[in-house]
Amino acid sequence: MKYSIILTTILAGSFLMANAQNAKPEDTEIWEPIPKAVVPGKVLGDAPSDAIILFNGKGLDEWVDVETQTPAKWTVKGDVLTVNKATGNIETKKKFTNYQLHIEWRVPASITGSGQARGNSGVFLASIGKGDAGYELQVLDSYNNKTYVNGMAGSLYKQVIPLANPGRKPGEWNVYDVVWTAPVFNQDGTLKSAARATVFFNGVLVENNFELLGPTQYIGKPSYEGKAHGASPIKLQAHGDKSEPLSFRNIWVREL
Repeated sequence: MKYSIILTTILAGSFLMANAQNAKPEDTEIWEPIPKAVVPGKVLGDAPSDAIILFNGKGLDEWVDVETQTPAKWTVKGDVLTVNKATGNIETKKKFTNYQLHIEWRVPASITGSGQARGNSGVFLASIGKGDAGYELQVLDSYNNKTYVNGMAGSLYKQVIPLANPGRKPGEWNVYDVVWTAPVFNQDGTLKSAARATVFFNGVLVENNFELLGPTQYIGKPSYEGKAHGASPIKLQAHGDKSEPLSFRNIWVREL
């Protein structure tokens, strides 16, 4: 038996070597399907031709109030969208699964408060209910502002610490570029594959294909149990702290 195995291995190796000797470069060339042509933005950060524009200063037609599903009531001035803390969170009308997201945000130069009470908001990469239900990418003034590190800007809130802190000082614009892979659930509601997120913060990689443990939990550990869902809106948070409201601009998404 031992000799049969050795002979088989030798023959298999000879066959592969012969095939390799007869191989051509064309054997490993793939010609179809041809990727679709996409026109990039003229400036890095501008929406490419296949993007869905969620906000570019022309109103809030793509957004609704989370609690009432009525038109969003945040403040639009010029190309800037400013949080209205009195009216609560807003989310997109459209639901998404996997996507690339670009969003810019600015803490006001006059910001007051400290820790989690200083320029706090959040980008919920999938909103799965009212309030703060979903998966939160934290927005916060993290420029010389001490807080728990899994709650600073660039963190997937209470789940993972960012790899770096490239946050700009108050009054300057910050940029998030996100690749979101939605979780997939079996028909019985059990988890088939977890959500993943890659986040660039001002061009710096701060989350590298991180596998989320479940939707965000303020208290306790995250879990997918009992939380199966499908395509979901993107949500922006009106945090209840007393600091001056922050602003967003240039929000677009590409479905993947």
